[in-house]
Amino acid sequence: MSCRLLDTCTARCKDYAGRLAEVPDCVQLTPEAVRTLRWLPMSCAYRRLEEGRGLAWWHPLVSGDPETVHAAGISVRDRTVSEEYFPVEALEDRLVLWPNDDE
Repeated sequence: MSCRLLDTCTARCKDYAGRLAEVPDCVQLTPEAVRTLRWLPMSCAYRRLEEGRGLAWWHPLVSGDPETVHAAGISVRDRTVSEEYFPVEALEDRLVLWPNDDE
């Protein structure tokens, strides 16, 4: 299940600049926030950097190619459904563990 602003075909926010105003509970990732957000996947670039692990080979800033994140199977592209299609009561039933989340 994803935020209603996530374009599930591109894995990008539809309104990144306005996301905090449009989605009041949108989590702004800062170094301080990342230290406390234990639900971030192990593959999360912000978490990896905070933990001193550096960026993975597939990260576009390392590979120079925005498609490597998708090729590595780390992306949520085409793997989520927007929250706007489910009532809040159904959210817990939609939680999943992602592959490669045990790095």
